[in-house]
Amino acid sequence: MIDVEQAYAEVQRVTRARAKNFAYGIMLLPRAKRRAIAAIYAFAREVDDVADGDAPLDEKREGLEALRASLDGPPATAMEVALADARARFRIPRTALSALVDGGLQDLGKTTYATFDELRGYCEKVAGAVGVACVAVYGSDDVERAETLGIALQLINVMRDVDEDSDLGRVYLPQDELQRFGVTELAPSPEWRELMAFQAARARAHLREGLRLLDSLDRRSALCVSTFAGLYAGQLDRMEANDFDVFDKSCRLSTREKLAVVARSLV
Repeated sequence: MIDVEQAYAEVQRVTRARAKNFAYGIMLLPRAKRRAIAAIYAFAREVDDVADGDAPLDEKREGLEALRASLDGPPATAMEVALADARARFRIPRTALSALVDGGLQDLGKTTYATFDELRGYCEKVAGAVGVACVAVYGSDDVERAETLGIALQLINVMRDVDEDSDLGRVYLPQDELQRFGVTELAPSPEWRELMAFQAARARAHLREGLRLLDSLDRRSALCVSTFAGLYAGQLDRMEANDFDVFDKSCRLSTREKLAVVARSLV
């Protein structure tokens, strides 16, 4: 059987290696909360890896349902051991973790979104659910704003990862908005910049509303949330400064820039 301490060490290693924004934010949390958030992230990461992997569709579906089933059975892997312990300590809702699996399954069959309402429903599953899971660890019952904050971060991801998602055959930008702004291809153009400015304004509105969550958090949890929200906001600012050319220019922050965001949160 995998030792709990070893399990937490593994999910924290995964978080440091693959979730740079989360890793910078959760460093400000007390140890127990930091480890629990890492366990949630590790579960979400496994869902993404299965959904985005190269296996046949049937195998992907089986893999995702196996992850859902792991929420109810005896833990076998390091991630499962850490997550089971975190759920016992912080009452992380199973429904939020199961919603992540639903989002992964949706990615297997749906490649475009007709309207923002459709996209928002997807964001609720893959990111709003992370907010709901994490807010239980932070110690707040403001589930609505936690979900809104998660959606805000996912909207920024959608903008940043347009090219990467296109390579996977997916276009998350709402089809009716692409048509409204006259965007006929995913490439820089005046029409593209207008569309992305519209997306940025909506993401910022969700971010402002989601950050009202801070009022219900203790100081260190608030520092954590404001830090990774600040990192995402920084990426949004970078996209805007690059005229929303998310194809050839990096929208990611350097290590020095990320540490500066952490420092500003502490101040």
